[in-house]
Amino acid sequence: MAHTNKLHTFAAFALSLALVAGCSNAGTGGTAGSGGASGDADAKPAGEASGEASAADSLEPITLTFFDQNTGDAFTNPVAQEITKRTGVTIEIQQPTGNPAEKLNLMLASDDLPDIILMSRSSDLVNKYISAGAIVPLDDLIAEHGPNVQQMYGDTLNKTRHTDGKNYYLSNWYGLEHEPVFGFNIRKDLLKELAPDKAEGGVPFAAEEFKQLLTDFKAKYPDIDGKPTIPLTMDGENMGAVTGTFKGMFGLKPYYEDSEGHIRFDVKDPKYREMVLYMNDLYRSGLIDKDWAINKKQAWLQKLSSGAVLATTGAYWDPGDANNILKKDIGEEAQLFPYKVVAPNVDPGQTTYGSRSSLGWDAIAISKTNKDPVRTMKFIDFLASEEGQYLLMWGVEGVHWDMKDGKHTPRPEVLQGFKDDWANYAKQTGIRKWTWFIKNGPGSDGTPYDLPARYERTPLDQMALKNLSDSVFDTAPYDGLGPKGGTPDALIEQKVNDIKTQAVTKAIMASSAEESNRIFDKMLADMKAAGDEKVEDIIDANFKERETLWN
Repeated sequence: MAHTNKLHTFAAFALSLALVAGCSNAGTGGTAGSGGASGDADAKPAGEASGEASAADSLEPITLTFFDQNTGDAFTNPVAQEITKRTGVTIEIQQPTGNPAEKLNLMLASDDLPDIILMSRSSDLVNKYISAGAIVPLDDLIAEHGPNVQQMYGDTLNKTRHTDGKNYYLSNWYGLEHEPVFGFNIRKDLLKELAPDKAEGGVPFAAEEFKQLLTDFKAKYPDIDGKPTIPLTMDGENMGAVTGTFKGMFGLKPYYEDSEGHIRFDVKDPKYREMVLYMNDLYRSGLIDKDWAINKKQAWLQKLSSGAVLATTGAYWDPGDANNILKKDIGEEAQLFPYKVVAPNVDPGQTTYGSRSSLGWDAIAISKTNKDPVRTMKFIDFLASEEGQYLLMWGVEGVHWDMKDGKHTPRPEVLQGFKDDWANYAKQTGIRKWTWFIKNGPGSDGTPYDLPARYERTPLDQMALKNLSDSVFDTAPYDGLGPKGGTPDALIEQKVNDIKTQAVTKAIMASSAEESNRIFDKMLADMKAAGDEKVEDIIDANFKERETLWN
Protein backbone atom coordinates (compact mmCIF):
# COMPACT_ATOMS: atom_id res chain seq x y z
CA MET A 1 0.00 0.00 0.00
CA ALA A 2 1.36 3.43 -0.87
CA HIS A 3 2.17 5.83 1.94
CA THR A 4 -0.54 8.37 2.81
CA ASN A 5 -1.04 11.01 5.45
CA LYS A 6 -3.53 8.69 7.13
CA LEU A 7 -0.84 6.06 7.53
CA HIS A 8 1.52 8.66 8.98
CA THR A 9 -1.13 9.58 11.55
CA PHE A 10 -2.02 5.98 12.35
CA ALA A 11 1.63 4.94 12.69
CA ALA A 12 2.37 7.83 15.05
CA PHE A 13 -0.76 7.11 17.13
CA ALA A 14 0.03 3.39 17.37
CA LEU A 15 3.61 4.11 18.33
CA SER A 16 2.59 6.53 21.08
CA LEU A 17 0.20 3.94 22.54
CA ALA A 18 2.93 1.34 22.48
CA LEU A 19 5.32 3.65 24.28
CA VAL A 20 2.77 4.64 26.92
CA ALA A 21 1.86 1.04 27.58
CA GLY A 22 5.49 -0.05 27.66
CA CYS A 23 4.60 -2.78 25.23
CA SER A 24 7.54 -4.99 24.35
CA ASN A 25 6.12 -6.53 21.18
CA ALA A 26 6.77 -5.16 17.68
CA GLY A 27 3.24 -4.82 16.36
CA THR A 28 4.14 -4.07 12.77
CA GLY A 29 6.90 -6.62 12.36
CA GLY A 30 8.81 -3.95 10.41
CA THR A 31 9.72 -0.30 10.51
CA ALA A 32 7.25 2.26 11.77
CA GLY A 33 5.32 3.84 8.95
CA SER A 34 6.13 1.02 6.54
CA GLY A 35 2.46 0.71 5.67
CA GLY A 36 2.83 -2.59 3.84
CA ALA A 37 4.24 -4.75 6.65
CA SER A 38 2.01 -7.40 8.11
CA GLY A 39 1.87 -8.09 11.85
CA ASP A 40 4.16 -10.57 13.58
CA ALA A 41 1.73 -13.05 15.12
CA ASP A 42 4.45 -14.61 17.24
CA ALA A 43 6.37 -11.46 18.20
CA LYS A 44 8.78 -12.19 21.06
CA PRO A 45 9.59 -9.91 24.00
CA ALA A 46 12.63 -7.70 23.55
CA GLY A 47 15.84 -9.34 24.63
CA GLU A 48 15.01 -12.85 23.45
CA ALA A 49 17.42 -14.70 21.19
CA SER A 50 15.60 -13.73 18.00
CA GLY A 51 16.79 -10.15 18.47
CA GLU A 52 13.35 -8.79 17.56
CA ALA A 53 13.16 -5.05 18.32
CA SER A 54 10.25 -3.17 19.80
CA ALA A 55 8.48 -0.43 17.83
CA ALA A 56 10.44 2.19 19.79
CA ASP A 57 13.75 0.39 19.28
CA SER A 58 13.11 0.09 15.54
CA LEU A 59 13.32 3.88 15.25
CA GLU A 60 16.54 4.30 17.25
CA PRO A 61 19.22 5.74 15.00
CA ILE A 62 21.55 3.23 13.44
CA THR A 63 24.19 3.58 10.72
CA LEU A 64 24.81 0.83 8.20
CA THR A 65 27.74 0.80 5.81
CA PHE A 66 26.79 0.00 2.21
CA PHE A 67 29.02 -0.75 -0.77
CA ASP A 68 27.00 0.05 -3.88
CA GLN A 69 29.04 -0.58 -7.04
CA ASN A 70 26.75 1.81 -8.97
CA THR A 71 27.11 5.01 -6.97
CA GLY A 72 29.34 6.77 -4.49
CA ASP A 73 27.09 9.73 -3.69
CA ALA A 74 26.52 10.68 -0.07
CA PHE A 75 23.24 9.59 1.52
CA THR A 76 22.05 13.14 2.16
CA ASN A 77 19.49 14.03 -0.53
CA PRO A 78 15.74 14.43 0.25
CA VAL A 79 14.91 10.80 -0.53
CA ALA A 80 17.75 9.62 1.70
CA GLN A 81 16.59 11.90 4.50
CA GLU A 82 13.03 10.55 4.21
CA ILE A 83 14.30 6.95 4.32
CA THR A 84 16.19 7.73 7.53
CA LYS A 85 13.11 9.48 8.95
CA ARG A 86 10.92 6.43 8.24
CA THR A 87 13.37 3.75 9.37
CA GLY A 88 15.88 5.36 11.71
CA VAL A 89 18.62 3.99 9.43
CA THR A 90 21.38 6.19 8.03
CA ILE A 91 23.44 4.73 5.22
CA GLU A 92 27.14 5.37 4.94
CA ILE A 93 27.95 4.79 1.29
CA GLN A 94 31.39 3.35 0.66
CA GLN A 95 32.86 5.00 -2.40
CA PRO A 96 33.36 2.49 -5.27
CA THR A 97 36.44 4.30 -6.57
CA GLY A 98 38.27 2.73 -9.47
CA ASN A 99 37.13 -0.69 -10.65
CA PRO A 100 34.26 -1.94 -8.42
CA ALA A 101 35.15 -5.59 -9.10
CA GLU A 102 38.71 -5.01 -7.89
CA LYS A 103 37.39 -3.30 -4.77
CA LEU A 104 35.00 -6.20 -4.12
CA ASN A 105 37.82 -8.73 -4.51
CA LEU A 106 40.02 -6.70 -2.16
CA MET A 107 37.27 -6.46 0.46
CA LEU A 108 36.80 -10.22 0.29
CA ALA A 109 40.53 -10.98 0.54
CA SER A 110 41.04 -8.59 3.48
CA ASP A 111 37.80 -9.58 5.22
CA ASP A 112 37.05 -5.86 5.53
CA LEU A 113 33.35 -6.00 4.75
CA PRO A 114 30.58 -3.38 4.92
CA ASP A 115 27.18 -4.23 6.38
CA ILE A 116 25.46 -4.40 2.98
CA ILE A 117 27.05 -5.21 -0.38
CA LEU A 118 25.69 -4.57 -3.87
CA MET A 119 27.51 -6.33 -6.72
CA SER A 120 26.70 -7.55 -10.20
CA ARG A 121 24.42 -10.57 -10.00
CA SER A 122 25.86 -12.12 -13.16
CA SER A 123 29.49 -11.92 -12.06
CA ASP A 124 31.33 -14.77 -10.38
CA LEU A 125 31.88 -12.51 -7.36
CA VAL A 126 28.55 -13.60 -5.91
CA ASN A 127 29.68 -17.23 -5.87
CA LYS A 128 33.06 -16.20 -4.40
CA TYR A 129 31.36 -14.35 -1.55
CA ILE A 130 29.03 -17.28 -0.89
CA SER A 131 31.87 -19.85 -0.94
CA ALA A 132 33.91 -17.72 1.46
CA GLY A 133 30.98 -17.38 3.86
CA ALA A 134 31.26 -13.59 3.51
CA ILE A 135 27.51 -13.09 3.04
CA VAL A 136 24.78 -14.71 5.11
CA PRO A 137 21.73 -16.76 4.06
CA LEU A 138 18.62 -14.58 4.15
CA ASP A 139 15.89 -17.22 4.30
CA ASP A 140 15.15 -17.06 8.05
CA LEU A 141 15.46 -13.28 8.10
CA ILE A 142 13.00 -12.99 5.21
CA ALA A 143 10.58 -15.46 6.80
CA GLU A 144 10.57 -13.58 10.12
CA HIS A 145 11.07 -9.96 9.13
CA GLY A 146 10.42 -9.67 5.40
CA PRO A 147 6.69 -9.85 4.62
CA ASN A 148 7.02 -7.23 1.89
CA VAL A 149 10.02 -9.02 0.42
CA GLN A 150 8.01 -12.23 0.23
CA GLN A 151 5.03 -10.50 -1.35
CA MET A 152 6.94 -8.41 -3.87
CA TYR A 153 9.58 -10.92 -4.97
CA GLY A 154 7.33 -13.96 -5.08
CA ASP A 155 8.76 -16.74 -7.27
CA THR A 156 11.91 -14.69 -7.91
CA LEU A 157 13.11 -15.84 -4.48
CA ASN A 158 12.81 -19.43 -5.66
CA LYS A 159 14.83 -18.71 -8.80
CA THR A 160 17.64 -16.74 -7.16
CA ARG A 161 18.46 -19.52 -4.73
CA HIS A 162 22.00 -20.85 -4.65
CA THR A 163 22.68 -24.49 -5.46
CA ASP A 164 22.40 -25.27 -1.73
CA GLY A 165 18.79 -24.06 -1.88
CA LYS A 166 19.38 -20.87 0.13
CA ASN A 167 18.91 -17.21 -0.76
CA TYR A 168 22.04 -15.15 -0.23
CA TYR A 169 20.94 -11.96 -1.95
CA LEU A 170 18.00 -9.94 -3.21
CA SER A 171 18.14 -8.58 -6.74
CA ASN A 172 17.15 -5.22 -8.15
CA TRP A 173 15.36 -4.55 -11.45
CA TYR A 174 13.71 -7.96 -11.07
CA GLY A 175 10.55 -9.22 -12.74
CA LEU A 176 10.15 -9.70 -16.49
CA GLU A 177 9.23 -6.43 -18.12
CA HIS A 178 8.03 -6.43 -21.71
CA GLU A 179 10.30 -3.54 -22.57
CA PRO A 180 12.22 -3.81 -25.85
CA VAL A 181 16.00 -3.80 -26.07
CA PHE A 182 17.68 -4.31 -29.44
CA GLY A 183 16.38 -3.17 -32.80
CA PHE A 184 17.47 -1.79 -36.15
CA ASN A 185 17.62 1.92 -35.42
CA ILE A 186 16.69 3.84 -38.59
CA ARG A 187 16.29 7.54 -39.32
CA LYS A 188 12.55 8.03 -39.57
CA ASP A 189 12.68 11.06 -41.87
CA LEU A 190 14.67 9.13 -44.48
CA LEU A 191 12.47 6.08 -44.01
CA LYS A 192 9.42 8.18 -44.85
CA GLU A 193 11.06 8.94 -48.19
CA LEU A 194 12.33 5.46 -49.01
CA ALA A 195 9.74 3.12 -47.46
CA PRO A 196 6.78 5.23 -46.31
CA ASP A 197 4.64 2.18 -45.55
CA LYS A 198 7.10 1.15 -42.82
CA ALA A 199 7.89 4.53 -41.28
CA GLU A 200 5.12 4.58 -38.65
CA GLY A 201 5.93 1.05 -37.48
CA GLY A 202 3.73 -1.92 -36.78
CA VAL A 203 4.79 -3.79 -39.93
CA PRO A 204 8.25 -5.42 -39.81
CA PHE A 205 10.76 -5.51 -42.63
CA ALA A 206 11.53 -8.80 -44.32
CA ALA A 207 15.27 -9.45 -44.67
CA GLU A 208 15.24 -8.65 -48.39
CA GLU A 209 13.18 -5.51 -47.81
CA PHE A 210 15.76 -4.27 -45.34
CA LYS A 211 18.59 -4.92 -47.80
CA GLN A 212 16.63 -3.06 -50.48
CA LEU A 213 16.11 -0.12 -48.12
CA LEU A 214 19.86 0.15 -47.52
CA THR A 215 20.49 -0.16 -51.26
CA ASP A 216 17.95 2.51 -52.15
CA PHE A 217 19.43 4.89 -49.59
CA LYS A 218 22.94 4.49 -50.99
CA ALA A 219 21.65 5.04 -54.53
CA LYS A 220 19.64 8.14 -53.67
CA TYR A 221 22.15 9.62 -51.24
CA PRO A 222 25.75 8.74 -52.20
CA ASP A 223 26.70 11.68 -49.97
CA ILE A 224 24.98 14.12 -47.63
CA ASP A 225 26.41 17.61 -47.08
CA GLY A 226 29.58 16.51 -48.83
CA LYS A 227 30.06 13.48 -46.56
CA PRO A 228 29.98 9.93 -48.00
CA THR A 229 26.92 8.13 -46.67
CA ILE A 230 26.84 4.86 -44.74
CA PRO A 231 23.67 2.73 -45.01
CA LEU A 232 24.40 0.68 -41.86
CA THR A 233 27.10 1.21 -39.23
CA MET A 234 27.72 -0.59 -35.95
CA ASP A 235 29.56 -0.08 -32.67
CA GLY A 236 32.53 -2.45 -32.99
CA GLU A 237 33.33 -1.90 -29.32
CA ASN A 238 30.01 -3.51 -28.38
CA MET A 239 29.93 -6.84 -30.23
CA GLY A 240 27.13 -8.06 -27.97
CA ALA A 241 24.86 -5.33 -29.33
CA VAL A 242 25.87 -6.09 -32.92
CA THR A 243 25.18 -9.82 -32.75
CA GLY A 244 22.29 -9.29 -30.32
CA THR A 245 20.42 -7.28 -32.94
CA PHE A 246 20.98 -9.73 -35.78
CA LYS A 247 20.33 -12.72 -33.51
CA GLY A 248 17.00 -11.10 -32.64
CA MET A 249 16.15 -11.01 -36.34
CA PHE A 250 16.78 -14.76 -36.62
CA GLY A 251 15.08 -15.73 -33.34
CA LEU A 252 18.32 -16.93 -31.75
CA LYS A 253 18.77 -17.25 -27.98
CA PRO A 254 21.87 -17.26 -25.72
CA TYR A 255 22.35 -21.01 -26.30
CA TYR A 256 21.17 -23.55 -28.84
CA GLU A 257 19.03 -26.48 -27.72
CA ASP A 258 19.81 -29.36 -30.09
CA SER A 259 17.45 -32.11 -31.26
CA GLU A 260 18.31 -34.22 -28.20
CA GLY A 261 17.52 -31.41 -25.78
CA HIS A 262 21.14 -30.59 -24.92
CA ILE A 263 22.34 -27.00 -24.49
CA ARG A 264 25.10 -26.00 -26.91
CA PHE A 265 26.90 -22.81 -27.95
CA ASP A 266 24.68 -20.52 -30.00
CA VAL A 267 26.85 -20.84 -33.13
CA LYS A 268 25.83 -24.50 -33.35
CA ASP A 269 22.32 -23.38 -34.31
CA PRO A 270 22.00 -23.64 -38.14
CA LYS A 271 20.28 -20.26 -38.13
CA TYR A 272 23.44 -18.67 -36.73
CA ARG A 273 25.32 -19.52 -39.93
CA GLU A 274 22.40 -18.08 -41.93
CA MET A 275 22.73 -14.90 -39.88
CA VAL A 276 26.45 -14.57 -40.57
CA LEU A 277 25.95 -15.17 -44.29
CA TYR A 278 23.23 -12.50 -44.39
CA MET A 279 25.52 -10.01 -42.66
CA ASN A 280 28.33 -10.96 -45.04
CA ASP A 281 26.05 -10.34 -48.01
CA LEU A 282 25.24 -6.85 -46.71
CA TYR A 283 28.93 -6.17 -46.14
CA ARG A 284 30.01 -7.36 -49.60
CA SER A 285 27.22 -5.27 -51.12
CA GLY A 286 28.79 -2.14 -49.62
CA LEU A 287 25.86 -1.59 -47.27
CA ILE A 288 27.72 -2.05 -43.94
CA ASP A 289 30.34 0.45 -42.80
CA LYS A 290 33.67 -1.04 -43.93
CA ASP A 291 35.25 0.13 -40.65
CA TRP A 292 32.49 -1.15 -38.35
CA ALA A 293 34.73 -3.69 -36.58
CA ILE A 294 37.20 -1.02 -35.45
CA ASN A 295 34.59 1.61 -34.55
CA LYS A 296 35.04 2.80 -31.00
CA LYS A 297 31.89 4.04 -29.30
CA GLN A 298 32.71 7.72 -29.72
CA ALA A 299 33.62 7.31 -33.39
CA TRP A 300 30.39 5.40 -33.95
CA LEU A 301 28.33 8.13 -32.28
CA GLN A 302 30.12 10.81 -34.31
CA LYS A 303 29.20 9.00 -37.53
CA LEU A 304 25.56 8.83 -36.45
CA SER A 305 25.59 12.50 -35.44
CA SER A 306 26.95 13.56 -38.83
CA GLY A 307 23.58 12.92 -40.48
CA ALA A 308 25.20 10.70 -43.13
CA VAL A 309 24.05 7.35 -41.67
CA LEU A 310 20.68 5.68 -42.30
CA ALA A 311 20.72 2.87 -39.72
CA THR A 312 22.60 1.19 -36.89
CA THR A 313 22.28 -1.81 -34.56
CA GLY A 314 22.01 -1.95 -30.77
CA ALA A 315 19.64 -1.18 -27.94
CA TYR A 316 17.26 1.54 -29.02
CA TRP A 317 18.64 3.89 -26.36
CA ASP A 318 22.28 3.39 -27.40
CA PRO A 319 22.29 6.21 -30.02
CA GLY A 320 20.90 8.63 -27.44
CA ASP A 321 23.70 11.22 -27.63
CA ALA A 322 23.65 11.16 -31.43
CA ASN A 323 19.85 11.40 -31.46
CA ASN A 324 19.99 14.52 -29.32
CA ILE A 325 22.24 16.17 -31.91
CA LEU A 326 20.15 14.98 -34.87
CA LYS A 327 16.98 16.21 -33.20
CA LYS A 328 18.51 19.61 -32.53
CA ASP A 329 20.21 20.04 -35.93
CA ILE A 330 17.64 18.46 -38.26
CA GLY A 331 14.42 17.70 -36.41
CA GLU A 332 12.47 15.21 -34.27
CA GLU A 333 12.07 12.64 -37.06
CA ALA A 334 15.76 12.74 -37.97
CA GLN A 335 16.39 10.57 -34.92
CA LEU A 336 17.13 6.85 -35.23
CA PHE A 337 13.89 5.04 -34.37
CA PRO A 338 13.79 1.28 -33.59
CA TYR A 339 12.30 -1.13 -36.14
CA LYS A 340 12.04 -4.89 -36.54
CA VAL A 341 13.57 -6.95 -39.36
CA VAL A 342 12.53 -10.59 -39.69
CA ALA A 343 14.70 -13.35 -41.20
CA PRO A 344 13.28 -15.84 -43.72
CA ASN A 345 11.19 -18.64 -42.19
CA VAL A 346 11.05 -16.89 -38.81
CA ASP A 347 7.71 -15.99 -37.20
CA PRO A 348 7.78 -12.23 -36.39
CA GLY A 349 6.45 -13.11 -32.93
CA GLN A 350 9.37 -15.50 -32.38
CA THR A 351 12.08 -12.91 -32.96
CA THR A 352 14.34 -12.37 -29.94
CA TYR A 353 15.39 -8.72 -29.92
CA GLY A 354 14.38 -8.22 -26.27
CA SER A 355 16.78 -10.24 -24.15
CA ARG A 356 15.88 -9.48 -20.53
CA SER A 357 16.45 -11.37 -17.30
CA SER A 358 13.55 -11.51 -14.87
CA LEU A 359 16.09 -12.09 -12.08
CA GLY A 360 17.52 -8.59 -12.22
CA TRP A 361 20.84 -6.83 -12.58
CA ASP A 362 22.50 -6.64 -9.16
CA ALA A 363 22.75 -8.78 -6.05
CA ILE A 364 22.30 -7.08 -2.66
CA ALA A 365 23.56 -9.08 0.32
CA ILE A 366 24.07 -8.80 4.08
CA SER A 367 27.66 -9.45 5.14
CA LYS A 368 28.77 -11.79 7.91
CA THR A 369 30.18 -8.81 9.84
CA ASN A 370 26.83 -7.01 9.97
CA LYS A 371 26.10 -6.58 13.69
CA ASP A 372 22.32 -6.21 13.34
CA PRO A 373 21.00 -8.37 10.48
CA VAL A 374 17.43 -8.24 11.89
CA ARG A 375 17.33 -4.45 11.82
CA THR A 376 18.95 -4.55 8.37
CA MET A 377 16.28 -6.90 7.05
CA LYS A 378 13.53 -4.66 8.44
CA PHE A 379 15.18 -1.75 6.62
CA ILE A 380 15.32 -3.82 3.43
CA ASP A 381 11.71 -4.89 3.86
CA PHE A 382 10.58 -1.27 3.95
CA LEU A 383 12.53 -0.35 0.81
CA ALA A 384 11.27 -3.46 -1.01
CA SER A 385 7.64 -2.64 -0.16
CA GLU A 386 5.44 -0.80 -2.61
CA GLU A 387 5.68 2.27 -0.39
CA GLY A 388 9.46 2.02 -0.38
CA GLN A 389 9.56 1.60 -4.14
CA TYR A 390 7.60 4.79 -4.72
CA LEU A 391 9.81 6.65 -2.29
CA LEU A 392 12.99 5.49 -4.02
CA MET A 393 11.71 6.05 -7.56
CA TRP A 394 9.20 8.93 -7.19
CA GLY A 395 10.50 10.88 -4.22
CA VAL A 396 8.69 12.28 -1.20
CA GLU A 397 4.90 12.53 -1.11
CA GLY A 398 3.71 16.12 -0.97
CA VAL A 399 7.04 17.34 -2.28
CA HIS A 400 7.63 15.42 -5.52
CA TRP A 401 4.28 13.72 -6.04
CA ASP A 402 0.71 13.63 -4.75
CA MET A 403 -2.01 11.01 -4.51
CA LYS A 404 -4.91 12.07 -6.76
CA ASP A 405 -7.97 9.94 -7.44
CA GLY A 406 -6.20 6.91 -6.02
CA LYS A 407 -3.15 7.28 -8.28
CA HIS A 408 0.38 8.49 -7.73
CA THR A 409 0.67 11.76 -9.65
CA PRO A 410 4.06 13.39 -10.21
CA ARG A 411 4.44 17.12 -9.93
CA PRO A 412 5.17 18.76 -13.31
CA GLU A 413 8.45 20.28 -12.13
CA VAL A 414 9.74 16.79 -11.32
CA LEU A 415 9.06 15.48 -14.81
CA GLN A 416 10.64 18.62 -16.26
CA GLY A 417 13.67 18.27 -14.00
CA PHE A 418 14.45 14.85 -15.46
CA LYS A 419 13.91 16.12 -19.01
CA ASP A 420 16.28 19.04 -18.46
CA ASP A 421 19.14 17.24 -16.71
CA TRP A 422 18.45 13.66 -15.64
CA ALA A 423 21.73 12.97 -13.79
CA ASN A 424 21.86 16.19 -11.79
CA TYR A 425 18.16 16.13 -10.95
CA ALA A 426 18.44 12.55 -9.67
CA LYS A 427 21.43 13.52 -7.56
CA GLN A 428 19.71 16.64 -6.24
CA THR A 429 16.40 15.01 -5.29
CA GLY A 430 17.45 11.39 -4.73
CA ILE A 431 14.70 10.17 -7.06
CA ARG A 432 15.94 7.02 -8.83
CA LYS A 433 19.38 7.58 -7.33
CA TRP A 434 19.22 4.57 -5.03
CA THR A 435 18.01 1.67 -7.19
CA TRP A 436 17.86 -0.85 -4.35
CA PHE A 437 15.42 -3.79 -4.52
CA ILE A 438 13.65 -2.16 -7.48
CA LYS A 439 10.90 -4.16 -9.14
CA ASN A 440 10.03 -3.76 -12.80
CA GLY A 441 6.53 -2.91 -13.90
CA PRO A 442 3.59 -1.03 -12.37
CA GLY A 443 2.42 -0.66 -8.79
CA SER A 444 -1.06 -1.61 -7.60
CA ASP A 445 -2.58 1.63 -8.93
CA GLY A 446 -1.19 1.00 -12.42
CA THR A 447 1.49 3.69 -12.34
CA PRO A 448 5.03 2.49 -13.06
CA TYR A 449 7.53 2.23 -10.23
CA ASP A 450 10.15 3.79 -12.52
CA LEU A 451 8.89 7.36 -12.76
CA PRO A 452 11.63 8.99 -14.89
CA ALA A 453 11.90 6.22 -17.46
CA ARG A 454 8.36 4.87 -17.67
CA TYR A 455 5.76 7.52 -16.77
CA GLU A 456 6.00 9.67 -19.89
CA ARG A 457 7.20 7.74 -22.91
CA THR A 458 9.20 9.45 -25.63
CA PRO A 459 8.36 8.97 -29.32
CA LEU A 460 11.32 6.55 -29.54
CA ASP A 461 9.99 4.55 -26.58
CA GLN A 462 6.58 4.40 -28.18
CA MET A 463 8.01 3.15 -31.48
CA ALA A 464 10.05 0.49 -29.66
CA LEU A 465 6.97 -0.71 -27.80
CA LYS A 466 4.95 -0.78 -31.02
CA ASN A 467 7.55 -2.67 -33.05
CA LEU A 468 9.44 -4.85 -30.60
CA SER A 469 7.44 -5.64 -27.44
CA ASP A 470 6.56 -9.10 -28.75
CA SER A 471 10.27 -9.89 -29.13
CA VAL A 472 11.00 -9.79 -25.40
CA PHE A 473 12.10 -13.09 -23.84
CA ASP A 474 13.45 -14.11 -20.45
CA THR A 475 17.16 -14.96 -20.38
CA ALA A 476 17.01 -16.08 -16.73
CA PRO A 477 17.13 -19.82 -17.53
CA TYR A 478 20.42 -19.24 -19.39
CA ASP A 479 22.13 -16.85 -16.97
CA GLY A 480 25.47 -17.89 -15.51
CA LEU A 481 25.53 -21.50 -16.71
CA GLY A 482 29.24 -21.61 -17.49
CA PRO A 483 32.08 -23.09 -15.42
CA LYS A 484 33.02 -21.49 -12.12
CA GLY A 485 35.41 -18.56 -12.43
CA GLY A 486 39.11 -19.29 -11.93
CA THR A 487 38.80 -22.96 -12.86
CA PRO A 488 40.60 -24.59 -15.82
CA ASP A 489 37.21 -25.10 -17.47
CA ALA A 490 36.50 -21.37 -17.21
CA LEU A 491 39.75 -20.69 -19.07
CA ILE A 492 38.65 -23.10 -21.79
CA GLU A 493 35.32 -21.30 -22.05
CA GLN A 494 37.11 -17.96 -22.40
CA LYS A 495 39.31 -19.36 -25.17
CA VAL A 496 36.27 -20.78 -26.98
CA ASN A 497 34.46 -17.44 -26.76
CA ASP A 498 37.53 -15.60 -28.07
CA ILE A 499 37.71 -17.97 -31.04
CA LYS A 500 34.02 -17.43 -31.71
CA THR A 501 34.11 -13.62 -31.53
CA GLN A 502 37.16 -13.29 -33.78
CA ALA A 503 35.90 -15.78 -36.35
CA VAL A 504 32.40 -14.32 -36.56
CA THR A 505 33.87 -10.88 -37.22
CA LYS A 506 36.09 -12.27 -39.99
CA ALA A 507 33.23 -14.28 -41.50
CA ILE A 508 31.04 -11.17 -41.68
CA MET A 509 33.80 -9.33 -43.54
CA ALA A 510 34.81 -12.21 -45.85
CA SER A 511 35.34 -11.54 -49.56
CA SER A 512 32.78 -14.14 -50.64
CA ALA A 513 30.03 -16.37 -49.27
CA GLU A 514 32.31 -19.37 -49.80
CA GLU A 515 35.08 -17.75 -47.78
CA SER A 516 32.57 -16.85 -45.05
CA ASN A 517 31.49 -20.49 -44.86
CA ARG A 518 35.10 -21.68 -44.69
CA ILE A 519 35.84 -19.31 -41.81
CA PHE A 520 32.71 -20.50 -40.02
CA ASP A 521 33.67 -24.17 -40.47
CA LYS A 522 37.18 -23.52 -39.19
CA MET A 523 35.71 -21.69 -36.19
CA LEU A 524 33.67 -24.77 -35.26
CA ALA A 525 36.74 -26.99 -35.64
CA ASP A 526 38.90 -24.64 -33.55
CA MET A 527 36.26 -24.46 -30.85
CA LYS A 528 36.13 -28.25 -30.70
CA ALA A 529 39.91 -28.49 -30.51
CA ALA A 530 39.89 -25.98 -27.65
CA GLY A 531 37.49 -28.19 -25.67
CA ASP A 532 34.10 -26.61 -26.32
CA GLU A 533 32.24 -29.91 -25.83
CA LYS A 534 33.56 -30.21 -22.28
CA VAL A 535 32.29 -26.70 -21.53
CA GLU A 536 28.96 -27.49 -23.17
CA ASP A 537 28.57 -30.54 -20.94
CA ILE A 538 29.01 -28.30 -17.90
CA ILE A 539 26.53 -25.75 -19.27
CA ASP A 540 24.03 -28.49 -20.07
CA ALA A 541 24.38 -30.07 -16.61
CA ASN A 542 23.97 -26.68 -14.92
CA PHE A 543 20.90 -25.96 -17.04
CA LYS A 544 19.25 -29.23 -16.00
CA GLU A 545 20.23 -28.71 -12.36
CA ARG A 546 18.63 -25.27 -12.50
CA GLU A 547 15.43 -26.72 -13.95
CA THR A 548 15.29 -29.17 -11.05
CA LEU A 549 16.01 -26.46 -8.46
CA TRP A 550 13.35 -24.13 -9.84
CA ASN A 551 10.75 -26.85 -10.04
